[in-house]
Amino acid sequence: MPNYRDRLDVVLRALADPTRRAIVERLAQSPAVVSELAAPFSMALPSLMQHLRVLEDAEVVSSQKHGRVRTVSLLPGALDVLHLWLAEQRTPAEHQADRLGIHLTRSSPKGIT
Repeated sequence: MPNYRDRLDVVLRALADPTRRAIVERLAQSPAVVSELAAPFSMALPSLMQHLRVLEDAEVVSSQKHGRVRTVSLLPGALDVLHLWLAEQRTPAEHQADRLGIHLTRSSPKGIT
């Protein structure tokens, strides 16, 4: 599983910065052009491009250039490694509670929730 751990480290490093997290949150809604992504931040465009480069290198986002306009998109499944890691961190008690909930749902008489 070294590939999984390496990927996790890269994604966590990329998301460690609040600006990059804000960019990912925005892109979770829909793709956006760079100028739109830059609007909420008080930084020079080259600085924003540096943040985008880190996210691209981590394979969290991708960008395409059409003429003079660069559109950035969140890559599908890019954050799945975080979900997997967080799931591994759940305590045994949480797993037991989940199993109990499933059991109760399956064994309750129809019409009772």
